[in-house]
Amino acid sequence: MKIFTTEEIRKIDKFTIEKEGISSMELIERVADAVTTEIVKRWRSSKPVVVFAGNGNNGADGLAVARLLGEHGYKVHVYLFNIGGNRLTAECQACRDMLVDCTGVTMTEVIDTFMMPDLHRNYLIIDALFGSGLREPLKGGFSYLVQRINEANATVVSIDLPSGLMGDWNPQLISRDVVHATLTLAVQHPRLAFFMEDNADLVGEWRLLDIGLSEAAAQSTPAKFYLVEEVDVAHALRYRSNFSSKRDFGEAIIYAGSYGMMGAAVLAGRGALRGGVGKLTIESPKCGYSILQTAVPEALFSHNPGEVVIERISLQKSYNAVAIGPGIGTREATIKALEDFLSAMKHPVILDADALNCIAKKPSMLNLVPVLSILTPHAGEFDNLFGRHQNPEARLKKAIEMARFYNVIIVLKGHYTAIVRPDGKIYFNSSGCSGMATAGSGDVLTGVLAAMIAQGYKPEIATLISVFVHGVAGELAAAEHGDYGMTSTDIADNIGRALRLALETKSRFDNPS
Repeated sequence: MKIFTTEEIRKIDKFTIEKEGISSMELIERVADAVTTEIVKRWRSSKPVVVFAGNGNNGADGLAVARLLGEHGYKVHVYLFNIGGNRLTAECQACRDMLVDCTGVTMTEVIDTFMMPDLHRNYLIIDALFGSGLREPLKGGFSYLVQRINEANATVVSIDLPSGLMGDWNPQLISRDVVHATLTLAVQHPRLAFFMEDNADLVGEWRLLDIGLSEAAAQSTPAKFYLVEEVDVAHALRYRSNFSSKRDFGEAIIYAGSYGMMGAAVLAGRGALRGGVGKLTIESPKCGYSILQTAVPEALFSHNPGEVVIERISLQKSYNAVAIGPGIGTREATIKALEDFLSAMKHPVILDADALNCIAKKPSMLNLVPVLSILTPHAGEFDNLFGRHQNPEARLKKAIEMARFYNVIIVLKGHYTAIVRPDGKIYFNSSGCSGMATAGSGDVLTGVLAAMIAQGYKPEIATLISVFVHGVAGELAAAEHGDYGMTSTDIADNIGRALRLALETKSRFDNPS
């Protein structure tokens, strides 16, 4: 799914009106109908409703919702902000006029002074002040109004966007000056702001309202941001032939583990095997022999010269995929081994966990990372590599810059894991759950990535498949054990089931009944 900027959405909206013969008033009515339907499903008509409407078309949406809620038996009071008078758009004025004598709806039109009403927890507040029409942070009276709305701790529904929040980037965000929505009902397309951790408490739950904006315009509009969904992964996955052998699914090697950290190697190995790699070798220090041969018997064990840490990274044969990092530590010998390896390596590799921490200790190694290699940092590892960042938005912007500069793919892990490509495109993952915030989860992902690369998927596609499937495996694990009780072993054990579900979806698309 494409994620458009605010300006791109305005153009799609304009195209719908001008080229497809749908009036702006018709679009407002569609928004109002969809918002009202969502509200009626969730809250009874006994819940008092207060609508705060601005003077633009977002305000018009709110006024139309007030009218429809009145028709459904709700008691609604509207505050329409027409500061100075004659400031309403034509659509907002038309919606205001339609509220006259509307059953169940009263209205206060604010032209000069405004007396803040008493807002209570049991109210349903509809935020239709600005939506996506805002171009700078709120200030003055509107800032005060938003702060009073937030202090009421009421249920808040924002139409399109919480007022005060920009749809794209929010570098100067002051959360107290943004409506804290319980539910955000976005028109047609998700906004980039929804995928930033900083904005989670402002956006609340978000849902999309399909109001029939032009599909042709959306398809022809290039996007920089995308949301990865099941259908995308289903289309990317390939079926397996009944006549295939393990050679057809590639050979991978994972450099992982050190004394006291062999669990990371086990989890990465299990992730790779459940991900379908044809043949897997795990190279670890000699101390890992018994552990890996017992815990991951399907994998070959290659002992490193080091007794307790990896002291050499040197391929003795050709592999389809090479992954380095889980649990290898950051000893001087390991850092030197990684530097020597990267100096000689010409093909993309997967660098995770301690491989990234080793590079952070010697940043010049970034210049040695092969083109289209995959780096999989969480926030802390990313900051170790590229400097401390004040917030996730700043971190993502830096990831975009670094992916382009070093010509690598950065998988910035989080709730909406961002796959940042060197061409500037960013893919947010839609799967996963809070239970995946557990030790070893990233090691499993490293294994799945190695499996997909080994099977011949290009790095750009392998990352999309692996991150999504890893998230679904986490959801399956949580369904069985709960978010509190699941472990990374449970995630690894469900990778195969997650792939099966994606292939079943692919089959439904390929063979519609």
